[in-house]
Amino acid sequence: MTPEIALVLFILALAIILLVTEWIPMEAVALLALGAVALTELVSTTEALSGFSNPAVVTVWAVFILSGGLTRTGVANVIGRFVLKVAGRREAFIVLVIMVSAGVMSAFMNNVAVAALMLPVVMDIARQTGHAPSRLLMPLAYGSLLGGLTTLIGTPPNILVSEVLRENGMIPFKLFDYTPVGVLIMLAGTAFMVLIGRHLLPAQNVAREYAPSKNADLRDQYDLRERMFLLRVPPESMLVGKTLAESRMGSALDLNVVGIVREGETKRAPDPSTVLAAGDCLLVGGRLARMQELKDWRQLVFEEESFDINQLFSKDMNMAEVRVRPGSPFTGKTLYEIGFQNRFKLSVLALRRGAKLRRTKLPEILLRAKDVLLVLGPEERLEKLKSAPGCEQFRYVSRPELTEVYHLHERLLVVSIPPDSTLTGKTLKESRLGDALSMRVLCIIREGHKLCMPDPEESLRAGDRLAVLAKKEDFFVLQGLEGLQVDREIVPDLAELESEHVGMMEAVLAPRTRLAGMTLRQLHFREKYGLRVLAIWREGRAYRSNLRDMALRLGDAFLMYGPRDRLQLLGQEPDFIVLTEAAQEAPRLEKAYVSMIVMGAVLLPVILGLVPIYIAAVIGAACMVITRCLTMEEAYRAIEWKAVFLIAGMLPLGTALDQTGAAKYLASGVVAMVGPFGPLAVIFGLMALTFLATCIIPTAALVVLMAPIALSTSADLGLSPYATMMAIAMAASASFMTPISHPANVLVMGPGGYRFIDYIKVGLPLSIVVLIVVLIFLPFFWPLV
Repeated sequence: MTPEIALVLFILALAIILLVTEWIPMEAVALLALGAVALTELVSTTEALSGFSNPAVVTVWAVFILSGGLTRTGVANVIGRFVLKVAGRREAFIVLVIMVSAGVMSAFMNNVAVAALMLPVVMDIARQTGHAPSRLLMPLAYGSLLGGLTTLIGTPPNILVSEVLRENGMIPFKLFDYTPVGVLIMLAGTAFMVLIGRHLLPAQNVAREYAPSKNADLRDQYDLRERMFLLRVPPESMLVGKTLAESRMGSALDLNVVGIVREGETKRAPDPSTVLAAGDCLLVGGRLARMQELKDWRQLVFEEESFDINQLFSKDMNMAEVRVRPGSPFTGKTLYEIGFQNRFKLSVLALRRGAKLRRTKLPEILLRAKDVLLVLGPEERLEKLKSAPGCEQFRYVSRPELTEVYHLHERLLVVSIPPDSTLTGKTLKESRLGDALSMRVLCIIREGHKLCMPDPEESLRAGDRLAVLAKKEDFFVLQGLEGLQVDREIVPDLAELESEHVGMMEAVLAPRTRLAGMTLRQLHFREKYGLRVLAIWREGRAYRSNLRDMALRLGDAFLMYGPRDRLQLLGQEPDFIVLTEAAQEAPRLEKAYVSMIVMGAVLLPVILGLVPIYIAAVIGAACMVITRCLTMEEAYRAIEWKAVFLIAGMLPLGTALDQTGAAKYLASGVVAMVGPFGPLAVIFGLMALTFLATCIIPTAALVVLMAPIALSTSADLGLSPYATMMAIAMAASASFMTPISHPANVLVMGPGGYRFIDYIKVGLPLSIVVLIVVLIFLPFFWPLV
């Protein structure tokens, strides 16, 4: 092994580890790999950047736009309605029609787009026929993947394989060269799912039992009854006359008031400004055990003695103010979203906006340019804040200003923890004092010592005195919450939650959303969309509490509740896919024929061999925008940029594998293992390795890495490179075995209620079917030698 081979294999191994662990975004991994092979001079700088102008990359993003045009003009919706019409009620026939329809569309459209478009259609079929979505959604995902095998533009791996052949001086695959083997695989895969695969899927889940003509099914699917109870507001309650927002039921107790029964009438989905009245019966979602925490907080003892602000100053601790610079990355975000305290290790005590002063609920305020923040912390940290991006006009604050300008003394309280308190032993984070009371603990006075700006993991002890910034009125609100009466005699009627104007709806994150990894709190979801998230379905179970701080994931399904007009508007949001076709944004049906003509005009010269696919696709993408089948903004959103950067970044690594001899070195290992058993054994070995790798490596990156190895293996054994590359393309695109192996699999995971094991149970035998079909029929169309 030469030093160059060792170096490129080290870069390859490191890239694979980073792709598998996802410690950093995969597109960033690809760009780092590009930089690594360039800096180590394994490839020239020109070759390192050539991926961005590579015809395969150009074809991929252009095809995404073409697919977006067909999507936006409702071509797939027409097909979807046809599916709904002809599917009937027999499960086997429904699965057959869904898979064939998805497969045909995926031959000319991006398979993730097809799965996203068909998802609401299939959910409607499930509701109308009474079949469990879990028996229909995985066939949808697999049908879209199988259909992608049938043409050159069906999936990025097919495009990449063809381009690798061209770069190596061979005739590239044409548009329908994949069709003979691909169609046979699609038919065999569909037959397997209809006859065997669907029986391996969960037939139904007690928590997700669909039935026709019911809105009740959503309530049953998410086990809402388990977390719903009634609270009565007694006549003498301190909450009478306060709004729901002021009652702090959501922030303090993580309770979701979904309805108010008042004088025999039900007010559904009340907004935060709704004023509570004596005798109100509140239909609440959440954990009843949260009410127990009220006793913890009520054990805190107020001290009459005030805390001297000057005690916050020391040789290490100081206070300063800083202004949010216009154009700052902080504008439009909250302190919580910025992670200000964790990022700077400083605490914001107040915010000034012109003449307005805010000292409580600061983490929830959206920052604006010229906002002035009063900050407490160690001087060394404050000094670093001077040069922080987005900040300006830093200065230290004098002690008189704290009372004269910021009036901190009005909010500075001292509470102590009695010896028998259940808060003893809990950390500040576990005590939830911040969430419950918007209380910020500035200092813990313990046995005569001061612990300023305590860590959230600091444990509380009996006798601790806490200097806090809070409103005393919030403690009185706790008394009102504690006085609420739990009505155990009346079983909540969940049917009362819905009406002509208020309802429920399921939605999932769109494949190209920017919201994955964010929380509902960070998104200000309630304020932005005017809807409540009652539950989140993830990996086979429903979550109905602590939703505000759950990081959203692709594959999650959300149960939304609120005004029906708001639910309709959510269908127009590009970050969500609503699982009811009627709630989706209306397509531009008047442009459907135009988009099909554009697509036909792209394919015809390619079929006749008059124009290369990458030139035709680029012109077609431009025509989709010019004819207003989709806007330029929609065109940008249609492109799966992650795939584009991943391919462009990994291509130089593939070049380095080839030029350094590393591909030949790895190929010799494959030859040594399976070469003596003949050409079919080699095809089997390459496909088996590719199948396994799809479980952990994105398919586009995998093809880039496997292609040079397959070509070297072919050269060493005298095999046809066309046969080996066709086999690699089929194996890479048949990503069935895990939910993470393809975005289409992730998309159906939440709505279908699937677990990881479900993909293995069905995907593994389906992969074996694909392997058998290729081994049997590939030699007929692409001779091995």
